[in-house]
Amino acid sequence: MSLDLSNYELRWPTSLFVAEGEHALHAAGPSWDERVTWLLTEALVGGTAAADFAAIPTAANLTDDPWATSGSRWGTAHKTQKDEQSAWLKELLARASELQHATAPRPYWPQRQGQRAASVSRAERNPRKDFARLISAFADDGYLTEVFGAYCVDDRDELPDASAIIEDRLGIADLWPLSWQDWDEDTFYGLIEVFHDLVSRPRTRWHHSYSGCGWHHQEFHHGPARILYRWKVNRLLREASIEYELASEGEELGRLVAVTDDARSALVHRTLNDSAPSILGDVDHAIALFRRRDTSIENKRSAIVALARVLEERRALIKEHLGKDEGALFEIANRYDLRHRNAGQHGDYADAFLDWIFWWYLATIELTNQLIATRLATQAGSAGPAATGPADPF
Repeated sequence: MSLDLSNYELRWPTSLFVAEGEHALHAAGPSWDERVTWLLTEALVGGTAAADFAAIPTAANLTDDPWATSGSRWGTAHKTQKDEQSAWLKELLARASELQHATAPRPYWPQRQGQRAASVSRAERNPRKDFARLISAFADDGYLTEVFGAYCVDDRDELPDASAIIEDRLGIADLWPLSWQDWDEDTFYGLIEVFHDLVSRPRTRWHHSYSGCGWHHQEFHHGPARILYRWKVNRLLREASIEYELASEGEELGRLVAVTDDARSALVHRTLNDSAPSILGDVDHAIALFRRRDTSIENKRSAIVALARVLEERRALIKEHLGKDEGALFEIANRYDLRHRNAGQHGDYADAFLDWIFWWYLATIELTNQLIATRLATQAGSAGPAATGPADPF
């Protein structure tokens, strides 16, 4: 089977589409094809992919006898159809990295001739209004149904009070339905964090035709919903030149933190994933202290001190590789206005130096993680197959 991907555009992160596609691929039950159709409808622009999936030969035209609609012949044909659809989906997922992501349309003739503005400029866009639209789209796709409920003509039970649910978390009343014109900065940023915790993706849905009731969503999962939410909200914040983003890992997961460049973001990811359990809590907390939206100079100092403590615990390892120069690493923490806070310390340096010291110390922790990993691998190799486990590197 060879797919033509030229007409497919992703509106999800590639990795999320593949993960949810793998889950759908292995899901059981008679509604398997509906589950896949919903995924394709939600993750890809337009209905082309879903239509192509539905056009894969039906059970009736996979049999020798078009009138055979019962017994073993029907069962064999139905299985064949699912096999064909599974093969189609497997190839799509395997080639997901080739899919283009949806972008804004290129300027049309009137805009290219300067007769009309192509759209509202980035500077003129209102990120609060854009966020309210984003939440409305999530609600339409059932991402708030698990917490807010959903209307059904057959269900006479009262729905939960959505405003009360938000107020319990944020401490601000009457925020639902969303009215972006009334938000101050703290309310706006607070809502961004609250909805991160409220969204959950429905992996299945069914259509209730009676009285035009519409789609009902079910089988909710927080993980994929929050990945998608962070991806969409962070893109919105970048487009608005807001220098915060929702953290994707660590203690501040789902909370707004200061934006860093890609290299520093990668450093945070590696350090959080490679640190031993004995230091992970301290490192995670230090990163959270330093990056949080409302951080202060004192918080930054505390973050540096926490990293310095981790490095003190690994001082023997550092000295082994740096020799007598290892003392220079700790001189800043000891002689500058960071932890001992005495009259002999230097305090007349710009706050920007705190950023330099923090990232230097974090990078040094990553270096020690690599040194420890190398030592453990060497010990495991020299011990041979009879070894019960790696020796303590210290």
